[in-house]
Amino acid sequence: MKPLLVGELAPEEPSQDRGKNSQITEDFRALKKTAEDLKLFKTNHLFFLLLLAHIIAMESLAWFIIFYFGNGWIPTLITTFVLATSQVQAGWLQHDYGHLSVYKKSRWNHIVHKFIIGHMKGASANWWNHRHFQHHAKPNIFHKDPDVNMLHVFVLGEWQPIEYGKKKLKYLPYNHQHEYFFLIGPPLLIPMYFQYQIIMTMIVRKDWVDLAWAISYYSRFFITYIPFYGILGALLFLNFIRFLESHWFVWVTQMNHIVMEIDREPYRDWFSSQLAATCNVEQSFFNDWFSGHLNFQIEHHLFPTMPRHNFHKIAPLVKSLCAKHGIKYQEKPLLRALLDIIHSLKKSGQLWLDAYLHK
Repeated sequence: MKPLLVGELAPEEPSQDRGKNSQITEDFRALKKTAEDLKLFKTNHLFFLLLLAHIIAMESLAWFIIFYFGNGWIPTLITTFVLATSQVQAGWLQHDYGHLSVYKKSRWNHIVHKFIIGHMKGASANWWNHRHFQHHAKPNIFHKDPDVNMLHVFVLGEWQPIEYGKKKLKYLPYNHQHEYFFLIGPPLLIPMYFQYQIIMTMIVRKDWVDLAWAISYYSRFFITYIPFYGILGALLFLNFIRFLESHWFVWVTQMNHIVMEIDREPYRDWFSSQLAATCNVEQSFFNDWFSGHLNFQIEHHLFPTMPRHNFHKIAPLVKSLCAKHGIKYQEKPLLRALLDIIHSLKKSGQLWLDAYLHK
């Protein structure tokens, strides 16, 4: 985007960014320059190689369990959990390549991204890019971030539930959304909504390259497991894996965003906007692995092309900048972050009910 930058508007000129703080913007640019000087955008290629290796190892272990122990209930359950884990970890890894945070050349990132999201997950790189880049540009902004478009299934934040309540919109009993979330949120997002949306997007947009990559995943999966389970059994097996993966994915991705400010466009500076929409989860070896380093969601949103193994190095500098400008830097224990998802949904549901009943 740098070639398109003409310059900053003069202070007296009208701007959409009415709440833009020029000092924060300048300090953030200085912080990014510091990160570059510290070589925090430099990749440790062994790190990503080991991540890929442990995913392939899990895929191999899953096949060996069924091959050696048979297709009984216990081996099948163990294999399902192993494959769900490998799918989640592949999801975190494709995220790295999708953000161009591994190789210096964009082309190599795009090639590996298509391989991992396509051949190892059966999804579409172009579909993911289209959704995810909008999310990063305007996180938690209605009508701009597709991740907060809940298709009237949930109401989020404070503004939306009140608007729905005032307009007497009741597609679902939103005051119970923190309860039905367990039934239609984590269990169905990937196996039903994402899986259908991805396939239809590739077909409608005639994205034959991504479709070919996805077909290579499904071909490999069914060639591997139909001999053990038959066609119907392999289909059920695949969807059970997606079902488990979906739980993991939803809880991790929502613990950093759904609990934060979700509203209309506030026209703030980049730094303030990202901090208002994201929070972190405490660092530990498990939390890093479990979330694909998305426990450093703040740093990831501020520096989306930074390799994730460097987030913990830039975090103290981000905290200092937040303290300087009086911006809240939120960091929580993992369990607290997960529980806050339910508390947030309950709070929004109650706001809807109060507005709906004219309270």
